[in-house]
Amino acid sequence: MVKSKSREQIADACVAMLDTGFFRALCEPVRVEILRQLILKGRADVNTIAEEMPQDRSVIARHLQLMERAGLLTSQVEGRHTFYEIDGPAVVDRMSQVTSALEAIVPMCCPGRGR
Repeated sequence: MVKSKSREQIADACVAMLDTGFFRALCEPVRVEILRQLILKGRADVNTIAEEMPQDRSVIARHLQLMERAGLLTSQVEGRHTFYEIDGPAVVDRMSQVTSALEAIVPMCCPGRGR
């Protein structure tokens, strides 16, 4: 027999899913602009991304490293350059996990209008 999760367990899982480095990485406008640049340019190195940004190259490099640790980006070193790109499958997987966690709480706390 499968034991169903308690309301508290579901709430804790949902909050844990939302309180992660992944979402914190998306809360900084500079990082959102970096994502935009990577969408526009595709795979790019720090210099290419920094050309379009008002911040110093070193600041952009730190943001890119944080975004990679958070699971938003992947990197590949080629010679003296590190190239970054959005980790599409990982981002989609994370968003699917969040959607599943939120779907689990809807019937308990926020069924919407007309119910």
